[in-house]
Amino acid sequence: MGTYLIPRDTKGEGRILFVFSKKALIYTSVGLFIGFLLYKLMAWIHLNVVGIIFLALFALIGFIIGTCKIPNTTAFEITKKTGGENIDEIILRAIKFKMKNKNKIYVYTKEENK
Repeated sequence: MGTYLIPRDTKGEGRILFVFSKKALIYTSVGLFIGFLLYKLMAWIHLNVVGIIFLALFALIGFIIGTCKIPNTTAFEITKKTGGENIDEIILRAIKFKMKNKNKIYVYTKEENK
């Protein structure tokens, strides 16, 4: 008899603490770092509660950027073109486009002869 490969779901094996993938953990820690800097700034002017809110907000934003995908819906123009792609890939693509083209957008029009 030969050996056969049994398919199995390996999606969750690369995750840390069942929630964070490596990429999501990196983005969350960057968000925590930015939030920590804002917390220290707010603590310096005695607004600790506002600093803690900034800390949690930036950590959540980092987690969402590292984990979520753009929904695949036809309600908006941007979701028609980028539906199903990761948010961080869309952000990096937009940054590269802005740096490369220096805010120039070329529009091609098709004119009909009358």
